[in-house]
Amino acid sequence: MSGKPSDNRLRPRFWETVPLDRMRPEEWEALCDGCGKCCLNKLEDEDTGEVAFTAVSCRLLDTESCRCGNYAIRKQLVPECVVLTPQKLPEIAYWLPQTCAYRRLHEGRGLADWHPLVSGDPESVHAAGISVRGLAVPEFTVTEDEWEDYIIDEAP
Repeated sequence: MSGKPSDNRLRPRFWETVPLDRMRPEEWEALCDGCGKCCLNKLEDEDTGEVAFTAVSCRLLDTESCRCGNYAIRKQLVPECVVLTPQKLPEIAYWLPQTCAYRRLHEGRGLADWHPLVSGDPESVHAAGISVRGLAVPEFTVTEDEWEDYIIDEAP
């Protein structure tokens, strides 16, 4: 999830024509819709592999902007942070929210109408109710033992 605005060197509608593993770094980063869902802590059932999203967010998530507060060094500050790459996507796509652009493109579903690359408006993800704005609870306010009390429906 990018902490910076999209680059003006993006090819027109690149997500429709360029395979994920051939995107320029700025195109890959621009796919992030800024929903913040990937920064929510998740619980995975060891037996079934089912992933449950919680409303408990990573301590670096700015819950208003739904962006990482320290994107460039997030892995140093939060060692368990998953740095998403085209190479890692196939093995961890199941863990991303259904609405995630990376997962949607990986699954051949295209971008949603509310995605900022489609709408042209970075606030469209929030207006559509897709982001965690107003939902996320910083992890330092909740003990890990309480995470089950914060399980949410990952939809819409």
